[in-house]
Formats: sequence, C-alpha cells, structure tokens
Amino acid sequence: MERNDILSQINEIFIDTLDNEELVIEEATQATDVDEWDSLTHIMLLVAIEKNFKIRFTSTEILSWKNIGDIMNCIEGKI
Repeated sequence: MERNDILSQINEIFIDTLDNEELVIEEATQATDVDEWDSLTHIMLLVAIEKNFKIRFTSTEILSWKNIGDIMNCIEGKI
C-alpha cells in the first residue's frame, strides 16, 4: 500500500471520527494541531485505525508517536 493511500485513509477516519469535513491531516499533524483531538477521541481514532487496517498497536508503539507520520510508519510496518 502506498504511503499516500495510508494518509488518505487516516484522513477519512479523522473526518468521520471527529465529525469535521474540513479537516486535512498531514504527516506532521499532531494532536495539538486539531481542536477536537483530545484523550477520548484519541482512543476512538486508534480503534478506528486498527479496525480499518486490520492491525493492533502495542502501548509502547502508541506512546512513541509524536505525529501522524509516526502512526503511518507503524502501520507500514504491520501491513
């Protein structure tokens, strides 16, 4: 799967989960960049990403992420 495809799918998950049609996620995007991205929605986003890509993240992986690019790297390593 191409990196752009992964980013596109993650962007759709964010739009659906955060209910914000205008949201555009990039590799450098961090939680502090998105008003709706709080601790509760973080969990919802992780579950949706895991379900979409049919993967599971470890707590160590999750704690190491600083931005969307880090999440994408982890996804790439699992698919």
